[in-house]
This record gives sequence, C-alpha cells and structure tokens, in this order.
Amino acid sequence: MNLRFSEEEEAFRKEVAQWLADKLEGEFSVVRGRGGPGDEDALFDKRLAWERTLGEAGYNCLGWPQRYGGAGLSLNHQVIFHEEYARAGGPGKLGHIGEGLIGPTIIAFGSEEQKQRFLPAIAKVEELWCQGYSEPNAGSDLANVQTKARLEDGEWIIDGQKIWTSGAHWSDWCFVLCRSEFGSGEHSEHGEHSGGPRRNAEQESGGRGRANHKALSYLLLPMKQDGVEIRPIVQMTGGSEFSEVFFDGARTAAGNIVGRRGEGWKVAMGTLAFERGASTLAQQLSFQNELDQVIAMAKSNGSASDPVMRQRLADAWIGLRIMRFNSLRMLSNADNAELSREAMITKLYWATWHRSLGKLAMDVLGAESEIAAGEPYELTALQRLYLFTRSDTIYAGSNQIQRNIIGERALGLPREPRVV
Repeated sequence: MNLRFSEEEEAFRKEVAQWLADKLEGEFSVVRGRGGPGDEDALFDKRLAWERTLGEAGYNCLGWPQRYGGAGLSLNHQVIFHEEYARAGGPGKLGHIGEGLIGPTIIAFGSEEQKQRFLPAIAKVEELWCQGYSEPNAGSDLANVQTKARLEDGEWIIDGQKIWTSGAHWSDWCFVLCRSEFGSGEHSEHGEHSGGPRRNAEQESGGRGRANHKALSYLLLPMKQDGVEIRPIVQMTGGSEFSEVFFDGARTAAGNIVGRRGEGWKVAMGTLAFERGASTLAQQLSFQNELDQVIAMAKSNGSASDPVMRQRLADAWIGLRIMRFNSLRMLSNADNAELSREAMITKLYWATWHRSLGKLAMDVLGAESEIAAGEPYELTALQRLYLFTRSDTIYAGSNQIQRNIIGERALGLPREPRVV
C-alpha cells in the first residue's frame, strides 16, 4: 500500500491548492461548500460556471486521454486533486455523472465516433448526464429492467419508466439500460421491488436474474425531447435531486448504443466499477469536513465533555482513518483497468459509517436538532446531513445487496437462494 507521494506529485498538490484557494474567492466564493448531500440544487448557474472554469483550466476529467479533452494524468495526480478539491470546500459537481461514470464507460466500451462526439462536451461541461438504471420493479434486481427499446428506421424507440434518476431535471443526456431483445424465457414477470432510491444502483442483485441480462442494451438518449417526461420526487430534505422519468416513444439514433446489442449488462457493470475510483478519497475528505463540524459543535455546546460522547467522536475519527487506509490499499492494487476485490467493501463501509455520523450529529445537537431557528425554517447543514444519510445504506445497492456481492463475488460463496 502506497501512503506517500513523490516530490513532483507534492508540487502538483501545492499548485492545485493555490489555484483552488485563488478561484474560490471573489466571484466563486458563494459556491464554496455548496451542492453537497441535501443541497444538490443550490446555486445551479454559478456552480455550472465554476465547473466550466475548471474545464478551461484543465482540471476536469484528469485521467482521460488528452485527445478527448482530459489531462492524461496518473491515478496519484487524480487522488491529489480530489483531496485538495474537498479540502478547499469545492462545491458538489453537477457534471460528476458525466465525468465519473458515462465518460469512462465510453472510453472503455464506446466507438471512436462516440468518443469524439460526447467526451469533449463532458470535459467542457457543455452537456450534463444522468443515469437510467433503476425502475419500480428493477432496483436491487437490476437485470429485471422492463424499459423496452426497438430499432426502427435508423432509430431506437424507447418506452418505459426509470426512477431515482439523479439530476434528470438538469440533464441533456441519459444513459439507459433497457430491454432490446424479445423472445421466450428472457422476460421475468416477478422482479423484486427496488429497496429504495437513488443514483448508481450497483443494484445488480449479486447474481440474480441472470437469464434476463442477456436481453439488455445500453443506449445514450437525449433528454430534451417530447417523448421524455420528468417528474421530480421531493426528498425529506425538501429538495428534489432525483426524479422519475417516463419514456413514451423517446428516440435516439441507432448509433447511440454503447457496446453490442444485447450486451448492455456487461457495459452497465463496467459503469458501476468506475464508481470505486480516485474520487473515493475526495468523498472521505468531505466526510472529514462534516466530522469537523460535528466536533466543533460538540466543543461549542459542551457535549464534548461527556465521556460517552467523546468516545463516539473518537470512534468516528478512527472509522474515517480506516476508510482512508482501505481506499489507499484498494487504489494501490488497482491496475487502472479493474479495481481489486477490496473495492467491494467500500460502499458497505462508508454508507454505514456516514449514516452513523448523521445520528451522532443529532445527538451532539441535542434538542436543537429538532427545531429550526426561524423563518424561512430552512434546515441547517447538520440537519440536512442527518436526513440525507438515512438513504446512504439504501441507494447505490443496499447494505444487504452489498453483503451478497461480497459473499458471492469476493469470497466465492454460493448464491443466496431466491424465494419465489
């Protein structure tokens, strides 16, 4: 496990830190620390301008090849940038699904034409993306998706529904996992209900629905058309970061398929693997910022003097250090093509830790956690933290699903029996 960086890499760190410190003042000072969990819609126009400024400076898509708009930097350089970005209070990125998920997927599986068409626009933040995976009856059992696509007169025509689609209301494009092959035996009538909301469902059920996945294709679909209806879903935090999306004769060009027809499952699993990259360390620095707020509140209101509370704060600090060391081990063993088996435990660990941090924040606040200071009765950062972290152990693959993945894929245990 590599715990140190070279002199050249540390010089890059200083360069990045100084650039961020300079740019997050003045015009962009208002976006510092905004756009995180429960605050995703905040200051949209200003954050979009900020991300385009990052792109102009060459700080978007650091690991991508330069010919597609990236910087062609090493994994260590990517880790350093993400760490300094979080440390500087860089705002949540509107283009993270494009940069972190569909971009690497197109690089790995897409055609040269697709790379030239889509990647530079993502790097410049000219087009925003969302993910069309989960459905009302296909979340934890992702292979059971029922959204259908048929090829007709040089276009794919898509009908169906997706849910928990983050950023759908501001996105220009969506990558959609859909059923494109129809025949006996590949259509299941008894899919499991998605256990819950959001984003990148690594909701692949740890091996269930294997007969279904052979009928899937991975399409790139423009969102701004008559055949797409977006209905925002209001969350506990009061925002509507995700939506349900309905496709009724939505169209996309025949060439907007990533990989081969009927091989969408392989491409979709590749997309999910890219979640476990260098940005995990930036996420942990964001967690550190939140923990620092909790500790500061404990010192301010005197709860830090309670021995039990002090122990819980110490346990949270220790847990975050364990998370960091495991991520460094994971990235040290990665070959840039495929992450090691250690990556399989990351979601389960950080989601459980982060949910506990939200509970700790409320216990530190005490009675104050249950009230708002006054009009307009907006939630505080720690209140948003608590409410949002209730979903951490559900979205992107529930804890139960994560344990199945670890058991079956990392440890080689028999598949969990499926109850019919």
